[in-house]
Amino acid sequence: MEKIIEFKNVSYKYSDEEAEVINDLSIDFYKGQFTCVLGHNGSGKSTMAKLINAINYPTDGKVISFGFDTSDEDNEIKIRQNVGMVFQNPDNQIVATIVEDDVAFGPENLGVPREEIRKRVDEALKIVDMYDYRLHEPHKLSGGQKQRVAIAGAIAMQTKCIVLDEPTAMLDPKGRKEVMSALKRLKDEMGMTIILVTHFMDEAVNADRVVVMNDGVVCFDGTPQEVFSHTDELKKIGLSVPKPLELALELKKEGYDLGTAVLTEDAFLEAFKKLQ
Repeated sequence: MEKIIEFKNVSYKYSDEEAEVINDLSIDFYKGQFTCVLGHNGSGKSTMAKLINAINYPTDGKVISFGFDTSDEDNEIKIRQNVGMVFQNPDNQIVATIVEDDVAFGPENLGVPREEIRKRVDEALKIVDMYDYRLHEPHKLSGGQKQRVAIAGAIAMQTKCIVLDEPTAMLDPKGRKEVMSALKRLKDEMGMTIILVTHFMDEAVNADRVVVMNDGVVCFDGTPQEVFSHTDELKKIGLSVPKPLELALELKKEGYDLGTAVLTEDAFLEAFKKLQ
């Protein structure tokens, strides 16, 4: 797989007086991969996301994003043309009074011709199933719809990677489902690289890769099945496991072994049927 983002012995702290939030971190991210980054509050996962997009600069070490050193301010625009960022609160990212104008904001700042912007905006809104809302006022949309508009903005800039920092934290279950469906479509249909920072275990089950952070370092890195097999260790650092697996583990105590690969509701039901 093609390496597109590299962390080389990266450390970061917000001030000289504070402890390091990221501690000698070395990790790579790959083209077309859907990576979910998990961790409790203060684990360093959101800080790592901002280092990818040159919002934060490493205190020590190097972050190379699409071949560009993020510490060099001259590379900032080039990096953000390749890496889009979506934050927790969509209201903080919406800058226009009409949906399609908001999606067009990024390409306009890049100097993209008007005809090309029109094409990009329409395509981006269709990808996230928000085309029918293109003339709506963003503040009248639901939280999930606003986040999909924010994602469309990154798509319209034709970034090769989208980093999302807790994008569903403020959403209800319906909104979370809408956003996750849009991300899955980006990965499956467009081959886009997705890096999702979240504290929802259930959002990680369909990722290609799960990275778990604790105290500024990576403590687990693998497929969802590999990572969530470390149930006891995850609980020790303040994390849970997906609900279907949690239920399977409770059933195992009663003598019903469904295995440890039951990360989704469908997988749980399939395994449960085999017990009968």
